[in-house]
Amino acid sequence: MVGPINDDIGLHPISTSANALGRIKTVTHHEYFESYPTVKSWMKKHTNNPAQRFKNYFISYLPFLSWIYRYNLTWFWGDLIAGLTVGAIVIPQSMAYAGLAKLAPQFGLYSSFVGVVIYWFFATSKDISIGPVAVMSALTGSVVEAVHNDYPGYELHVIASALSLISGCIVFALGMFRLGFIVEFIPLPALAAFMTGSALSIAMGQIPTLMVFGNFWKQISHCNLNAALGLTSLFLLYLIRFICTRAGKRFPKKEKLFFFFNTLRAVFIILLYILISWLINRHDPDHPRTAILGTVPRGFQNMGVPYIDSTLLSAFASYLPSTVIVLLIEHVAIAKSFGRINNYAIDPNQEMIAIGITNIFGPFFGAYPATGSFSRTAIKSKAGVRTPLAGVVSGVVIILGIYALPALFHWISQASLAAIIIHAVGDLIVGPTTLKNFWQVNPIEFFIFWAGVLVTLFSNIEYGIYVTVISSGVLLLFRIVKARGQFVGRVIVQQVKLFADDYVHLTTRNIYVPLDHSDGSNPTIIPISPGNGIFIYRLNESFLYPNANHYIELLVEQIFRETKPGKINPYDSLGEQPWNLKTSRHPKRDQQKDDSRPCLHALILDFTGVAHLDITGLQNLLDVRRQLDRYADKQVNWHFVGLSNPWLKRALVSVGFGSSHEGHTVFSVANIHDHIDGGENDNDVVLVPILDINRPLFHADLDEAYEAAITSLPVKDNAVIFNNNSV
Repeated sequence: MVGPINDDIGLHPISTSANALGRIKTVTHHEYFESYPTVKSWMKKHTNNPAQRFKNYFISYLPFLSWIYRYNLTWFWGDLIAGLTVGAIVIPQSMAYAGLAKLAPQFGLYSSFVGVVIYWFFATSKDISIGPVAVMSALTGSVVEAVHNDYPGYELHVIASALSLISGCIVFALGMFRLGFIVEFIPLPALAAFMTGSALSIAMGQIPTLMVFGNFWKQISHCNLNAALGLTSLFLLYLIRFICTRAGKRFPKKEKLFFFFNTLRAVFIILLYILISWLINRHDPDHPRTAILGTVPRGFQNMGVPYIDSTLLSAFASYLPSTVIVLLIEHVAIAKSFGRINNYAIDPNQEMIAIGITNIFGPFFGAYPATGSFSRTAIKSKAGVRTPLAGVVSGVVIILGIYALPALFHWISQASLAAIIIHAVGDLIVGPTTLKNFWQVNPIEFFIFWAGVLVTLFSNIEYGIYVTVISSGVLLLFRIVKARGQFVGRVIVQQVKLFADDYVHLTTRNIYVPLDHSDGSNPTIIPISPGNGIFIYRLNESFLYPNANHYIELLVEQIFRETKPGKINPYDSLGEQPWNLKTSRHPKRDQQKDDSRPCLHALILDFTGVAHLDITGLQNLLDVRRQLDRYADKQVNWHFVGLSNPWLKRALVSVGFGSSHEGHTVFSVANIHDHIDGGENDNDVVLVPILDINRPLFHADLDEAYEAAITSLPVKDNAVIFNNNSV
C-alpha cells in the first residue's frame, strides 16, 4: 500500500514566523562582486615567504628526516624481516639479470647493493626495492652489445656504467624540475605491452641457456645434464609456488609461514642445485660436465670514477630515451601501485630524484642501470616492511654475499639461473583476464597493446617502447582534437524515497541530457528541446586550440540547420553574395515559403567540463559570435554555465562575454545568517547572490541560464513558450 505523497516542489519558507519573514533582506541590499585573478596576485600567492619555500624545497630532497626520529623497535623488526627476505632473494636474481645485461655476475651484485643502500635516503615509498630488473637488464644488454660492436675498445661494464650515469642525471634533472607528471602520459596498455613483450623475449632468449645449446628446436634430441638441471629447477619453482599458495589458503593460520617458504623458493633452488652441480663437477672442476657460473671475484673490484667521453656518449645517445622511459615508468608505476595498496601517497618527483641519484652513484661501485623491481617490491610489502630503512638490512646481506660467498657462487648452475629468469619474467606477462578487460574497455588500446608486444618480440625492446608510447600519444591527441560537444534538452525527473511507514517522499528536478541520447540515456525519454532559437551546448573537455574548431563546427552547423536568418535576403545583389555560397543566381526563388524555423535568440554553453580556455579557443568564440550576430541580424546573448576556473572567467570577461544591456534579471541566491541590526539579533536571514551580479550571463546552473534566456525573449515569443509549457 502506498502512503501519502509529499510533493517537494517549490520554494521552502525560511521561517514560519512573520517577524522572521519581515527581517529578510532583499538581494539588492547585499551585493556580490567577484574579484578576478591577476598576474600580480598569482605571483604573490606562489612566491610568498620565499625563504620558507626554499627551505622546504631542499628538505623535501631528504624525506627520511620526517620519520627517522620516530623510529622504534616495532618498525625495526618489520624492516629486519623484510630486509633479510629481499636480500636473500636479490642475490641470485641480480647475478642472473647481469647475464641479460651481457655482464659478469658480480656487476648484478654491485647494482643491487647500491640500489637498496642509497634509495632509503630519498624514498617516499617504503615498499620499493631498487636493483637489477629483467627488462632494464635486457635493454642494457642490447645497448652494451650494440655499442661494443661499433667500438670494441670499450669494455662492456664501462659502457653499462656510463649509460647508468647519464640516464641517472637525466632522471634526476626531471625530478629536480618537478616534471614527474610526464610519467602520466604513458598509459597502462603501453606499460603492459612492452613489459609483456620484453618478458616473452627474455624467456625465449633463456631457452638456449636453459638447455645449453644454440638451437633448441634443431638439437632437442641432444639434451644433456644442463637440460635436466634447467627443466627440473623450473618445474620445482612452479611446484613450490603452487603448493605454498594452496597450503596458505587451506591453513590460514600458517599463511605467513607458507608465504616465506614461497618467497624464498629461488634461494632454495639455487642452494639445491649448487649442491647438485658440485656433486657432478667436483672431480674435474676445470672441465665441468655442466655449465657453471665460474669465478666470481670477492669484494668490489670495479670501484672508481666511471669513464665516459664524447665518443661513448654519442654511441649510446640514441638509446637514452628508451632507457629513461624504462627507468621511470617501471619505478613510478610500481611505487604508486603499492602506495595505493598500503594507503600512503608517493611523490613522483622525489622518486625521480631517488632513482636518479641511485643511478648516478651506482657506477662508482661498478653498477649498471637499476630501477624498481615489481616482484621484490611485492615480497617486501607482504613481508611486513615498515620503513625504507629495510633497504639497509638488504644491503648488509648483499655485502655478506659479495665478500663471503663467491666460492659458493662458483658452482651455481647456469641452467638453474636461466630457470630463475624465466620464472621471474613469467609474472610480467599480462594474463587473459586483463586482456579481456582491455578489449571491453577500449578495443583501440587493445590493438596498441598487441602492436607493442609484437614489435618488442620481433624487433627489440626500444622499438616496442616507442611504438606503444607514440601510438598512445597519437590516440590521446586524436581524442582531444575530435572532442564532441552535445546539444542537450531538459528532462523532468522524479525521485521517490520509500520509508518504513509506507510514507512516500517525492522530489522533482530538472536534468539535461543529450538530444541524440549519445550518453546512453533511455531513447524512449524525449528531452524537451529549448526551442525558440535557444540552444544549450555542452562541452565535455577543455576548450583549447586543438579542438576549438571541431567544437565550433558542430555548433554552427546545428544552428544553421534549425534556425532561419534574421534577414530573409541579406545580400542586395548577386555581386554581394560570397563566391562559395551554395545558392542559385536567383536566391529569392529558392527561399522557403512560410519558414517555421525560429530565429536565433540565445546560446547557453555548459562549461562544467571545461577546465581551461586558451587564446585560440577564445578567438574562435569571438569569431563565431560575430558570425552568428550577422546571421541573426541582432546581438545574440551567450550564456555560460559551470565556470569553475577564475582565469577562465577573466578571459571571457576580457572580450565582453558575461555582460548584457538587459541587466541581471534571473539569478540564484542563497540563505545566510547576518547581523542586520548591528548584532542585536543573531537570527537575521539574508539572501545573497551566488555569482557576481555584474555578470548576468554567467549562471550557477542550466535552469537559471534557461530561465534567463526565456526572460529576454520578445513578448510574443514569451506567450508561445508559456503556452507550450502549459500544454
